[in-house]
Amino acid sequence: MIKYNDFVKVEIRTGTIVQVKKHEKAIKPAFKLEIDFGSSIGVLKSSAQITDFYDPENLMGKKVIAVVNLPDKQIADFKSECLVLGVPTENGVSLLSPDHSVPNGLRIS
Repeated sequence: MIKYNDFVKVEIRTGTIVQVKKHEKAIKPAFKLEIDFGSSIGVLKSSAQITDFYDPENLMGKKVIAVVNLPDKQIADFKSECLVLGVPTENGVSLLSPDHSVPNGLRIS
């Protein structure tokens, strides 16, 4: 069990995917994403292994939920700046996203 004070240190925010490219140099199939988190955070990059359920066309403009205050992680030739959240299943990863239109950068509580 963690304490509530530990949980609130994790900044989980809403964002919109604004660019998608195949991550050709990743060991496992992945996309390079650019996600807009609003004016206070800006656009962050993420490498996401979500190719089983998604393609670039249906990711563009998609609202997602991501952790924005983790250290950067180098994935092959790409610096991942945030962690997009999803549910891993035996068939692939299903992204978490809000049910309704919400502004970019809102903190999940």
